[in-house]
Amino acid sequence: MTPKGEGTGTLDERITGALVGAAVGDALGGPVEGYSPEQITERHGGRVRGVVGPWNGDAWSTARPIAPYHKGDGHVTDDTLMTHALVRVYARVRDHLDAYAVAEHLVPDLMTTPRWIPELEAEALPLQRIFLAEKWLVARIHYGHVDPREAGAGNIVNCGAAMYMAPVGLVNAANPAGAYAEALDVAGAHQSSYGREAAGVFAAAVAAACSPGATPDSVVGACLSLAKDGTRAAVEAVCEVASRHTDFESALVPLRRAVAPYDTVGPDYRSPSLGARRPSRLHSIEELPVALGMLLVAGGDFRHAVLGSVNYGRDCDSIATMAGALAGALGSEVPHEWAKTVAESSRLDLDAPAHTLAEVTREIFERDVHRRRAHEAAYAALAGPPCSD
Repeated sequence: MTPKGEGTGTLDERITGALVGAAVGDALGGPVEGYSPEQITERHGGRVRGVVGPWNGDAWSTARPIAPYHKGDGHVTDDTLMTHALVRVYARVRDHLDAYAVAEHLVPDLMTTPRWIPELEAEALPLQRIFLAEKWLVARIHYGHVDPREAGAGNIVNCGAAMYMAPVGLVNAANPAGAYAEALDVAGAHQSSYGREAAGVFAAAVAAACSPGATPDSVVGACLSLAKDGTRAAVEAVCEVASRHTDFESALVPLRRAVAPYDTVGPDYRSPSLGARRPSRLHSIEELPVALGMLLVAGGDFRHAVLGSVNYGRDCDSIATMAGALAGALGSEVPHEWAKTVAESSRLDLDAPAHTLAEVTREIFERDVHRRRAHEAAYAALAGPPCSD
């Protein structure tokens, strides 16, 4: 694999790079989530350059009672838990997914099967760890019996669906439009408005990154060709600024300034504005445009893109999850020492979901070919022989 992510590698390598890369980005960003670049620098005596411990040290379980999680020391967060859960759904369905697949398979997975939760340092139901916006899936679909295609309406609009959509992009490798459409359907069970839109655009970005010869610029181009409303405007604004930088240090403030008009949370991430996370055609989540911006700044290099995302702060575990998935899908190597630490600390086999998804992706492609050939034959019979002059 090339260090600069020039769109190289086999399907298996792209899928492994994306899923391992997403988990590593998630784990590196977790301990500094919610803070500003200045606070991160003060806490760590400089920029974060790898795996670090919890923000509050040994007091991690009591310092923030609302979120008593062991973030840090290489532990993945709910971004990775949800990503791996979606891979398990693909493994069961072995075909493209929709909102009903979320209801029939993802929701039961979250609420019935205990799994090792790194941040809780215990086996627990994933439902007991995921954030309120993800618990919405269970409340609306399992208990509310809402039509899965509409269940996302009313949820807070955030990156909750987008953060785990990499598998949709990988199943639709090199087909951004297909990934976009499938992710919008899947995410309808979870999100609405620009939260749902971001899920579609992120899946499209991952699919585009898997294309032979893909570059960060071509990934952004694919996103802009599909994105709508405020999401498109935010991606365009952030990436235009990112194109002027080649180092994340100089890009941190300009990228935040570029995305600010589209972000509803406001300047203090831990004290959202009154207009935060409400549906709007004018706004965008912050995480996806910044992740794409960091990918451009880094020239596709995994280490640079992820560290830029981590040191950006705010919702940086999700930003680094997305940037890591994209750089990994492009072919930039995930540092072995980071992947090893994250796998061991989180007690997760980071390669196994990738192997599973690669196998399923091939099966789905064969199904798609068969369906397309059947359609071609039916259309040919319907249309009749071509007219001759």
